[in-house]
Amino acid sequence: MGLKITGTGSAIPKITQGNDFFNNHKFYDIDGNKFEIENQTIIEKFKSITGIQERKYALPNQNTSDLAFEASEIAINDAKIDPETLDYIILAHNFGDISSNSNQPDTLPSLASRVKAKLKIKNPNCVAYDILCGCPGWVEGMIQANAFIKAKMAKKCLIIGADTLSRVVDVYDRDSMIYADGAGATILESTTEEGGILSYSSVTYTSNNETEFLFYGNSNNQSHDQNEKFIKMFGRKVYEFALNHVPEAMKNCFEKSKKDIDELKKVFIHQANNKMDESIIKRFYRQYKKDMPKNVLPMNIDEYGNSSVATVPTLFDLVVKSNYKGHSLNYGDIIIFASVGAGMNINAITYQI
Repeated sequence: MGLKITGTGSAIPKITQGNDFFNNHKFYDIDGNKFEIENQTIIEKFKSITGIQERKYALPNQNTSDLAFEASEIAINDAKIDPETLDYIILAHNFGDISSNSNQPDTLPSLASRVKAKLKIKNPNCVAYDILCGCPGWVEGMIQANAFIKAKMAKKCLIIGADTLSRVVDVYDRDSMIYADGAGATILESTTEEGGILSYSSVTYTSNNETEFLFYGNSNNQSHDQNEKFIKMFGRKVYEFALNHVPEAMKNCFEKSKKDIDELKKVFIHQANNKMDESIIKRFYRQYKKDMPKNVLPMNIDEYGNSSVATVPTLFDLVVKSNYKGHSLNYGDIIIFASVGAGMNINAITYQI
């Protein structure tokens, strides 16, 4: 039995916001001091490090579950399945449904239940639930769906990654330029074909204050309402953590697949930071005493920004559907899905198309 992705879908928000949008922002450091350097200098440095030139924002009347529904409907149609036959809907997010005029998280009922309702699924045996796993949420959802199908608890699962991080950014924090909105979805099914999910790895680090690297905290502008919370990050610590731990986690995953490293065609890694992602993959290949091959690393962070749990499934959908930026996949290709984020969590999947 193979466990294969039979359908993919993504919801790309309609609003494109370029870096110039931040020219008139007032940025403060974590101690509440206003940066004296010009915003244009801040923006240019930001672009050189992250690679982000623009990002996608949801329309004011769209919530996370709306984007998740849109991506899911496309994936279901792509897989050519009856949604009533779904056994599980697993939706990964971080902040629930957040309206455009409030950053208060709304997670009751679960977003997965809201998506099930929007899909008009009547079957009560289709179980819908959310998972919170930081940016690695969609990959973790795939790992859970894999376990359900292997345990014969399910045959078809819908796995979604969706977030509207633009609703929880601190406009006084330079990191606000990183975050974006979006949703990606996949259908995972048991098939008689070979391939599919070959191996996986998932770890959580907490013993060295890793839980403090990404969190929900106060505005950098200390005159702002300190009861209002925003997504916060110690970027340097996240960067160093990822470089030190993600390559090893990826290698542990890939080794379990029993495949040769020369067979690996693409790595779909969480779109967090251009330089960080490239450094991670270079270190991954260095463990095999090899250079990173050309064209192994699809990237869309430059025009989509960091949409957290949505980055990996969205990028995969783009490559599968449109040969995005010259990247394409063929039957039998070996790829890796990998992510790192709040927790700190790291996970990876070796997958054969």
